[in-house]
Amino acid sequence: MDDLIYLDHNATTPVLPEVLEDMLPYFSSDFGNAASHTNRFGRQAHVKVDDSLNSIAQFLSCDSSELVITSGATESINLAIKGVFEKYTSKGKHFITCVTEHKAVIDTFKAIEKKGAEVDYLGVDANGLIDLMELQSKLRPDTVMVSIMLANNETGVIQKMPSIAKLVHDNDSIMMSDITQAFGKMIINFDDLGIDLATFSAHKFYGPKGIGGLFVRRKNPRVVLEEQINGGGHQKVRRSGTINVAGLVGMSSAINHLNEDVNTNSRLVKDAFEQLLNEQIDVKIIGSESDRLLNTSMVMFLGVKAERLITKCPDLNMAMGSACTSASREPSHVLKAMGLSDEESAWCIRFSFGRLNYLDQVKEIVQSLVKGIQAVQN
Repeated sequence: MDDLIYLDHNATTPVLPEVLEDMLPYFSSDFGNAASHTNRFGRQAHVKVDDSLNSIAQFLSCDSSELVITSGATESINLAIKGVFEKYTSKGKHFITCVTEHKAVIDTFKAIEKKGAEVDYLGVDANGLIDLMELQSKLRPDTVMVSIMLANNETGVIQKMPSIAKLVHDNDSIMMSDITQAFGKMIINFDDLGIDLATFSAHKFYGPKGIGGLFVRRKNPRVVLEEQINGGGHQKVRRSGTINVAGLVGMSSAINHLNEDVNTNSRLVKDAFEQLLNEQIDVKIIGSESDRLLNTSMVMFLGVKAERLITKCPDLNMAMGSACTSASREPSHVLKAMGLSDEESAWCIRFSFGRLNYLDQVKEIVQSLVKGIQAVQN
């Protein structure tokens, strides 16, 4: 295992030792319930929750009252979509999203369709971008919300969010975005991007699993949600349940330890990897004509089945796509939407670089892939 090169940071990241150290007291000595204000342990936990929320809000250039703490992006997505659907019935029941969204978004929209919502699914071009003209043509007076992810988890393609949001706001609709993959890899300013609801998970940026958040804009426009988890009216009656103090401390700590040097290194590794790969193997980088996340390469190995190649490279930890669908034998819905055939989709592997990668690994990675391809073809 020590020789395994980890290339799947978009699926999850290791918890930093510093983050774990910050979390440990809240499993033991500082074990209080932040909602219990009548005892010292509870008050101490409450203070730490406030401190952590303020730290996260400062990073996101928002107010701490605009943050809802959840178990992760999937819960945040459910709360955002279902919460808006149930709260804004007087506005309408029409929603717009994109065919390349994470399954958590698509499946949640499918769920509200069963309850009467009308959802339009925008297509994308060969570079993974939505067509602004198509979006404009789909907007209606009864369009409640548009949900477009900021950066795709499989290809890394970054959408033109400010232009998208302007169309949405001109229509008096809410702009939601799944920023899970973008978080920590690019500057997030909700005012500049025009985002009113945003979802994220700590384990994508070296924090713990099981904790995440939802940004809910409080003015211009003010977004209101129908609570989806009942039981005590916690977090301003937006999400009931005892707050995971240790997880929240870990998420805040992970944000405080985000380092631009890590991003710079990830970009250098990705660029060097793609350059050397193109020199030695017949490949195509999916989404290469668009702005992409600094760490993500979706590579098509022409004529080589990805599933077989992965088995021939046991020293490389890589994936065929999103962690939520990589176990499925179905072709990636993202790649198919970008115009790839089922066969071409089966030739693709996602490489996502991060803290566990270094420039001196690039040659070894490419050599392993070359040997793997030779083994597959022989």
